[in-house]
Amino acid sequence: MTLPPSSSRIVFIDIDGTILEHGSRMAASTPAAIAAARANGHLVYLCTGRSAGDINPRVRAIEVDGAITNGGAFAVRGDEQIVAHPMPRPLVDRMIEYFVSHDAYYFLQTDDSVYVSPGVLEYAAKFRHAAHPPADGSTASAEADERAGAADDAALLNHYRPLDEVDRDAVVKATFLSTSSDTLTLAAGELGPEFHVIPGSIPLPGGSNGEICQRGVNKGAAILEVLAVLGRDPADAVGIGDSWNDVEMFEVVGTAVAMGGADPALQAKADLVTTDVLDDGIHNALTRLGLI
Repeated sequence: MTLPPSSSRIVFIDIDGTILEHGSRMAASTPAAIAAARANGHLVYLCTGRSAGDINPRVRAIEVDGAITNGGAFAVRGDEQIVAHPMPRPLVDRMIEYFVSHDAYYFLQTDDSVYVSPGVLEYAAKFRHAAHPPADGSTASAEADERAGAADDAALLNHYRPLDEVDRDAVVKATFLSTSSDTLTLAAGELGPEFHVIPGSIPLPGGSNGEICQRGVNKGAAILEVLAVLGRDPADAVGIGDSWNDVEMFEVVGTAVAMGGADPALQAKADLVTTDVLDDGIHNALTRLGLI
């Protein structure tokens, strides 16, 4: 599918697994491709499950027109907040009670930070190392990129706050980790219909991880709100993503693009599939769509 290059489009781009390989590595072509699309008159918004304060510094350095964060709970146009859906306190309390009763490792997100339960960072680091072991024979450039990424990750981990400091009235989302494979089904069943429980995007070699938001708060709903504020037609929107929190985005945009590394079932929901995140996936997608 190729869009007319003269038509102005608005592109919503996921971060983890789309702009960045899960962690910190990025194709050199990605920032240049985003800059070229904007220079051609198109708008580019980040569209991520992360909180604004938890976005990798390398991504924050890319100039964009706005961002949807926290899986759709917040959105900004430049520095102007145009979407805000904090989770009601009773739902936050119920969610935390669920985690405590099941001895779960979890993260709570607010708009500007992430709060972690005891032991979660050590648990996540162990699985991250297992999922991304050092590669033998890597080039000096790749090694330098990995070192820079590790430094970025360390900076973000240091930004995370202890759980006892969280303001429960500001929580909008949770992410949890488990050694059990049935945690998603269990969480959805026990928490009830006021919650939206989906598979998480953390690449673990075993167990499961998930994301929990308030029902009705998702990337697709936020995109429609942003488009209404901007006076744009959803048919003019492009969504690029790789995980299950991108499904609602795919459902509302005119053109849905799945990354090459995405689950085949998610790729089947897309209008086109680009190459992998480190194989110039963003550049190739924007080129195929005629935006650059």
